[in-house]
Amino acid sequence: MPEASSSRPYLAFDFGAESGRAVLAHLHSGILTTKEVHRFPNEPVEYSGSRHWDVMRLWLEVQRVLANLESVPLASMGVDAWGVDYALLGDRGELLQNPYHYRDARTDGMMEQVFAGVPREEIYRVTGIQFMPINTLYQLFAQRQQTPGILAAAKTLLTIPDLFHYWLTGNAVCEFTNATTSQMVNAVSRTWATELLERLGLPAHLPARIVEPGSLVGTLQNNAVGASRLLDTPVIAPATHDTGSAVAAISARNGTAFISSGTWSMVGTELDAPVLTAEALRCNFTNEGGVEGTTRLLKNVMGLWMLQCCRKAWAAQGLQYDYRELMELAASEAPFTHVLDPDDPSFLNPPNMLAAMDSFCAHTHQPAPQSPGAYVRAIFESLALKYRLVIENLERISGQKIEQIRIIGGGSKNRLLNQYTADATGRRVLAGPAEATALGNIAMQILATGGASSLAEVRAIVDRSIPTEVFEPLRTDEWDAPYQRLYQYTSIK
Repeated sequence: MPEASSSRPYLAFDFGAESGRAVLAHLHSGILTTKEVHRFPNEPVEYSGSRHWDVMRLWLEVQRVLANLESVPLASMGVDAWGVDYALLGDRGELLQNPYHYRDARTDGMMEQVFAGVPREEIYRVTGIQFMPINTLYQLFAQRQQTPGILAAAKTLLTIPDLFHYWLTGNAVCEFTNATTSQMVNAVSRTWATELLERLGLPAHLPARIVEPGSLVGTLQNNAVGASRLLDTPVIAPATHDTGSAVAAISARNGTAFISSGTWSMVGTELDAPVLTAEALRCNFTNEGGVEGTTRLLKNVMGLWMLQCCRKAWAAQGLQYDYRELMELAASEAPFTHVLDPDDPSFLNPPNMLAAMDSFCAHTHQPAPQSPGAYVRAIFESLALKYRLVIENLERISGQKIEQIRIIGGGSKNRLLNQYTADATGRRVLAGPAEATALGNIAMQILATGGASSLAEVRAIVDRSIPTEVFEPLRTDEWDAPYQRLYQYTSIK
């Protein structure tokens, strides 16, 4: 292992839907240690009836981190973030507007209008991406209709992490894993689906060129840090999609599925090629780009977004609950009183999540939850049941038997949900690492700068460095009847 790489730390910026952070990592003797050096909120802003990301505030936080580390020589740095959202740059590379938030209502009804121009079956054959109204394809289609002047002024389209790489280096590229979430990339050629965009009247010239994860974007420029020892630090595009980075940190193939658990739950496995079959389309599975030429065959499940929204609703009532307290309350509730489909559209962005859950229960002839613990237990049990449904579909679509599940990301610290997942699916669960996204970001930097010779080696470094917790399935048969209830409530069997 080259001494130059192992002696200098790596810096990962990891932006999530609720917060962002900077993680500094050292690699010594094949063991990776990490330290969170800065954490900051990532709160959307609303104006003119629209919801946007405050990316300039995020950029300010990045600059603060770099200023605090200006005397630390770095091996490299890289940024990962959420998918689907994008930034538009003008003639001089200026940001034309704050990027829209994927939960903004502007995409309502856009999928149907797109399908009138190009059938969904054809879109799936080209892109292999799960149909969700938040995808970039429908956001861009909405922008063409609602703010055509801004779109006409744009010269370059970047995904969110690529925007920060651009500000760091001055080079505009789109990294592959995040680009695929747009539903605008050809799954086979791994290039922009220009013909699809042109047929929909969208500007196919806008997206920057695609680069593979692990590519050198450029070096840190003085407009980002001024006169600092960090000047000319290599900026690496990791798997810039946060789930892509999380999966890069582990091995989740050949009988192992992953659940990247956070605001969303991404349930899938790693394959060598996309699956573009009619059954994959029927079950609305997605073929997102992976590292080293792989594909992440997965399905998005609503995830802990429901719990986050419940906490906000309680806070508005003057009730403050931390996550540990809610786990204890949920564990003491009676099981299977309420079964929800977490992916019901009513849970995507409701004004009040508690009211949305009550309404779903009324619609499905169930009693409404009567306590915070009951709401939380309903969310966790329903997520575990939905994971079972997705895992069973994953087995059928991929042709592989799933024998164990690797839960990664912040949700892997939720021991109650981990046990429910093992019980509901009847499969062993390995939980951890919780910091998989930052670790995967760093892992690809290590690989790109010569600190490891292969993806297998860098994944082994992560495995050696970060312990996992095992959850064995218990009383699986008790989940069969609730599973049948979920099966009745969901539109995708």
